[in-house]
Amino acid sequence: MKNNSTIIDSAKQTILAESKAIANIAHLLDHNFENAIHCIQNSKGRVIVTGIGKSANIGTKIVATFNSTGTPAVFMHAADAIHGDLGNVLEDDVVICISKSGNTPEIKVLLPLIQNYGNKVIAITGNVDSFLGTNADFVLNTYIEKEACPNNLAPTTSTTAQLVMGDALAVCLLDLKGFTHNDFAKYHPGGALGKRLYLRVSDLIKNNEVPQVFEDDTISRVIVEISEKRLGVTAVVKNKEIVGIVTDGDIRRMLNKNSNIQDFRAKDIMGKNPKSISMEAMAIEALETLEVNNITQILVVDAKNIYVGVVHLHDLLKEGIF
Repeated sequence: MKNNSTIIDSAKQTILAESKAIANIAHLLDHNFENAIHCIQNSKGRVIVTGIGKSANIGTKIVATFNSTGTPAVFMHAADAIHGDLGNVLEDDVVICISKSGNTPEIKVLLPLIQNYGNKVIAITGNVDSFLGTNADFVLNTYIEKEACPNNLAPTTSTTAQLVMGDALAVCLLDLKGFTHNDFAKYHPGGALGKRLYLRVSDLIKNNEVPQVFEDDTISRVIVEISEKRLGVTAVVKNKEIVGIVTDGDIRRMLNKNSNIQDFRAKDIMGKNPKSISMEAMAIEALETLEVNNITQILVVDAKNIYVGVVHLHDLLKEGIF
């Protein structure tokens, strides 16, 4: 049984071997890569990615990356393609074939069929002299000296190389399109990632109460307002604009120092010039403001600086923005 140091050494060797191989791929890029990018960019169709075995698994990830960055893509398994799924390939589609050896039987059958329809083929292969490498329109070289697997058998470094080449294609296309974070948000509307990109402060406050008191309101009135609205805070307003803030912490500190609170008013304990944020700001901006100022609530105003509500840290947590 291997000891812990041997396990760590093995892991380090794997990571270093793969990182070295990936760095070498950068030196293999040539005009084929540029031409492949322009081919995809100028196409009126989609990108069809195909492969078999581990290359097929990599292909599905490349397709996911393309789709999420604005390049429509579809995965087609090479074995299924020659048994009916070739119908997925439309006239204007560009096909990316992934194969380490470039000589798998399925690819040898599939490639001529694709080219008979007139579709351009981009090869991602570790063997530029293979059937795939010599017959594709554009060849992206992912040659590696050996797999990270100690037996040089299990696809490890080779599949990492394929994955990185796919990422390089996707990112270059993204750059050429001027793809922005707003575009990214359109393709990622769900989950925490999407919410960080499109959720606004106005979305967070719409279900919250709007606690507010006036400068001359009694402390009893302030306590009731904070308790009833259940946000741990109330704004102090004048002519609908914020002039101060009272938190439940302010109430506790006042009660610790004073036994007679009948003569106290909101203006006596409120914090002046409280932090506020526009209702049109992104929710992630609200979180950043809370973190920077070490606070758990922030008051919200509209375009005319009128007080409209409160964002609490719990609102952001519930939405998974953290």
